[in-house]
Amino acid sequence: MMYSWMQHKTGNHRHSSVISLGLALSLLLLLLAGLPGPISPPEMASAAPLQQEQIEPEAGTWQTWVLESGSQLRLPAPPNEQQTQTELEALKELSGNQDQATLDQIGYWNTGPAVYRWNELAVNEALKNGMGNSPASRLLALLNVAMYDATVAAWDSKYVHNRLRPSEVDPTLQTVTPNPNSPSYPAEHAVVAGAASEILAYLFPDSTEAFQEQAEEAGQAFVLAGVQYPSDVEAGLELGRQVAALVIEQAKQDGFDAKWEGSIPTEPGHWTGENPAAPMAGTWKTWALASGGEVRPEPPFAYGSAELAAEMEELKNQQLTPKMTADAYFSEYGAGGTRGFWFWNEQTGKKVLEYGLEDNLPRAAQVYALTSIAFYDSLVACWDAKYAYWAMRPFQVDPAYQPLFKTPNHPSYPSAHACLSIAAAETLAHLFPRDAEAIRAVADIFLESRLWAGIHFRSDIEAGEAIGQAVAQKVIERAQTDDSQ
Repeated sequence: MMYSWMQHKTGNHRHSSVISLGLALSLLLLLLAGLPGPISPPEMASAAPLQQEQIEPEAGTWQTWVLESGSQLRLPAPPNEQQTQTELEALKELSGNQDQATLDQIGYWNTGPAVYRWNELAVNEALKNGMGNSPASRLLALLNVAMYDATVAAWDSKYVHNRLRPSEVDPTLQTVTPNPNSPSYPAEHAVVAGAASEILAYLFPDSTEAFQEQAEEAGQAFVLAGVQYPSDVEAGLELGRQVAALVIEQAKQDGFDAKWEGSIPTEPGHWTGENPAAPMAGTWKTWALASGGEVRPEPPFAYGSAELAAEMEELKNQQLTPKMTADAYFSEYGAGGTRGFWFWNEQTGKKVLEYGLEDNLPRAAQVYALTSIAFYDSLVACWDAKYAYWAMRPFQVDPAYQPLFKTPNHPSYPSAHACLSIAAAETLAHLFPRDAEAIRAVADIFLESRLWAGIHFRSDIEAGEAIGQAVAQKVIERAQTDDSQ
């Protein structure tokens, strides 16, 4: 279902073409390949007008996460005709005089939708600072909520004011990149940059100056390219920063800084260890869930029970193939483990580009927001259950048993890999159903790999899978009712 709106709404308008010939050739090739066509049959009659459509003119009405609505921070009117003419003269002086460094700057920020680079920068910063899934999932949720809400707010102002792009006012102006097919004011890259840079500065205050410089650079790139006025960029940066300020206020009240004052249970049959990882994460404020406890599973099998003994035997008796062993190590040290946030963010960006959303910022921002919220909320729900039950790891149930590698320092039930991977995968599978089978196949390997590694019982994985499914469904239901369909 979501694939159809992706196909219809994407609107890659960078190149004009003769629609009848291009469509005919595309459909012929796709039919020969046995693949779904770019436009479903009922929509073929409107194919020609689609070339002229502007990018998501209704996006300013989509439901937001922190803002009351897209119109909450509506910008005042852009500069008048006289001021616009002054800006045009400045742009014409820049036209055709860009050196290679300038072209590289434009090319860098024009790769993918505006949210793409900022997710890349955020993930790199998280990895550089040694963040695990808990803080990094919060980082990405805050970042993408801010960028999404800022985009909705920008689209409200864009289509209220409908300012023409500079070269639409003066066709003699040469641009480095094609005009985005949306109104000029405010600048979309600047709006996203203003929001993203403020969130990153809040979370990594030592790098505040660097983030602010990157935000200015991102906005100015499109002035240098000739597709935005300086006043578009100035207004965009300010709007993005205003949205970020509201997200940061909410972040200050999400419980992330709460100190754990509890203690590890001492009764037999509970997790044994010291300094458990993120024991308060299950209390953090969620986005799609009412709380982490909303989807808490039933208690795990009791210590000493026949069911737990059977699961222990399953681990002892499994015969690992080289591939199973390799997958177990990959899911811990390659794409999973404490770096699961990196893997699923990469998968999100990959799908955004594969489905041609580089020119459709509202849709791209929506995809990133939904997947990052699903990942974060599933982590909170997972940690709620972990520290509600304090279930033992396999090596604690049977001290003679040796897993493939060191077990993560938190309770066993439910499996975090299962919670996080299923929540992210199911959200992506809904958004990109053409690739649903492949997306789910990767998640399934991550789940089974925890059994192969000997660090989880099967019931841990099944409970985590149920949490991930429940969280993804909440996020999907939100997407289906946010006025973006």
